[in-house]
Amino acid sequence: MNGMSIGAAVHPMMAAAMNEDSDRVLILIQLNGGNDGLSMIPPLNRYDRLANHRRNILIPQNEVLKINNTVGFHPAMLRIKSELYDAGKATVIQSVGYPNPIRSHFRSTDIMMTGSPAEEIWSSGWVGRYLDKSHPNYPYGYPNSDFPDPFAITMGSLISLTCQGLASNYSLAIENPFRLFPIAEGAEDIAPNTPYGEELAFLRTSIVQTNAYSEVILKAANKGANTVTYDVESNRLAKQLKNVALLMSGGMRTKVYVVQLGGFDTHAGQAVEGSPSKGAYAELMVELSEGIATFMKDLRNQGMEQRVLAMTFSEFGRQIKENASFGSDHGTAAPMLMFGPCVSGGVIGDTPEIPAQLRSQEAIPMQYDFRNVYGSVLMDWMGMKEADVKQLLFNGFQYMPLIDCAATPTSTQQLRRDETFQMEISPNPFHENTTISFECGNELIRLSLFDANGAEIKVMINKYLQAGSHTLTLNMLGFPDGNYYCRISGAGQRQLTKSVVKL
Repeated sequence: MNGMSIGAAVHPMMAAAMNEDSDRVLILIQLNGGNDGLSMIPPLNRYDRLANHRRNILIPQNEVLKINNTVGFHPAMLRIKSELYDAGKATVIQSVGYPNPIRSHFRSTDIMMTGSPAEEIWSSGWVGRYLDKSHPNYPYGYPNSDFPDPFAITMGSLISLTCQGLASNYSLAIENPFRLFPIAEGAEDIAPNTPYGEELAFLRTSIVQTNAYSEVILKAANKGANTVTYDVESNRLAKQLKNVALLMSGGMRTKVYVVQLGGFDTHAGQAVEGSPSKGAYAELMVELSEGIATFMKDLRNQGMEQRVLAMTFSEFGRQIKENASFGSDHGTAAPMLMFGPCVSGGVIGDTPEIPAQLRSQEAIPMQYDFRNVYGSVLMDWMGMKEADVKQLLFNGFQYMPLIDCAATPTSTQQLRRDETFQMEISPNPFHENTTISFECGNELIRLSLFDANGAEIKVMINKYLQAGSHTLTLNMLGFPDGNYYCRISGAGQRQLTKSVVKL
C-alpha cells in the first residue's frame, strides 16, 4: 500500500511475542516409544506395592540413586544425578500427561508435538505456532539479513511436527552438518497463476531457502568446536548433541533444536532376568545420561551453558504392571526432565500412587498437563505473554514456575514452589459416596475424577473459589468397582492426584 509491503497472517495473533534479541536456545529431547517413568524415576515410597506388580523389572531399591526418601534416579543415570541434579541444574516433573490419553504411538506423538486436545487433530506444532506469531509470512523472504539462520533444526532425516507452522515447517532436518549438498534449483520461468503454479512457487522457494540455510550451517560447523569427547560410535543422542554444540559454538542463532532417542517401546527385554538394573532400558538411560551430561559440560566449557534449556518428552509412559516378557506395555503419564542452569531444580509433584490391586492395563494417572509445561517454557524462556500462551495452547493453561531466570518476569512467577494442596478423601475405599475436603486460595479450581485408564469421567468443580476450606460429596452410584483418581488443580504447580477405590 503506497509502496509499503504488507503481509496477512493466517491466524490473527499478536506479533512481538518472540524476544528476537535473546540468544536463548531450547533443546527438545524426544524419547521415542513411550518412556517407563517408574524405571527412570523409581518412587521409593511405593516399593512395597511395586514389588507385587513388577517382580522382574523393578530396580532393586538399594541400587536406586536416591534423591530423598520418596524418589530417586535409575542407577544408569549417575552423571545426570551427580553433575546436573545435585548442582541444581536438573528438574524432575512427576506424572506428566494429558486428559483422556491415547495409547497409539502415532496419535499420542502427534498430540505431544502439536499440543492439541486428545479429541482434536491439529496440523501445526506448538513451536511452529509460536514462531508464526512473529513470522507470519514465512518461508517467503527468509533467510534475510535480520534472520540469516534457520529458526529450528531437527537432528535426523525427517523434520519435526513440533516445528510445523500454519504455512510451512520452520525446521531443517540434518544428520551431518558437513555433508549438506545443494539442491538443483531448476528453471527460472514465472510459475503460472494456477493452484499448480502456487505449489511450484512454494517448492522453488523451499529449495532456494534450503540451499541458503545449508551454506550458513556449513559455515558454522567449520567455525565451531567441541571441547569434550562424545561417544558418537555407540551413543546416538551424544552424536546429535555434539552437532548442536558445534553449531552453537560456530555462531548459529537457531532458537530450537529437536534431538531424538529411540527404543523406548520396551514390550520385551526391558530388564535382564535376575538383573532388573540391566537390559534395554538401562542402556537407554546410559545414552540419555552420558549424552546430556557431556553436552552440558561442552557448553559450560565454552561459556554457553546459560543459554540452554533442554527438556525431554515422550508420547506416553508404561503400565504399572509388568508383562510376561520382562517388559512393560503402553501406559499414560510419565516424568519429564529439564536441564540447564536456569531450571528451578528439584522434584515437582508427588510420586504416583500405586493401587494394591490392579485391573488390566492400569497406568500412572496424570498429575500435570504437558501443555502447562510447554506454556510455562514459552513464557519464562521465550518471553511470551500468558494471554498468547492460552491462545496458542488452551484456555485452561496454568502457569508453573519451572525456570528461575525468567525472560519476562510476571506476577504469576512469584508463586511459591512449596505451596501444595491438602486434600482429604474419606471414607476411602467406599461403596457409593465419599467426602472430598480441600483448602485453596482465591483461584480457579478444577476438581475432576479420572478412571484407571486416564479418562476424565466427571468434572466436579471448574470455577473460581474463594480462599478457605471446601467440602463436597462424590456420588459414584452406578459406576463399576475399581481404582479411580481425584485430581485437583489450582494456580501454578498446585496440582494433586489422589487415588480413590470404589468397592
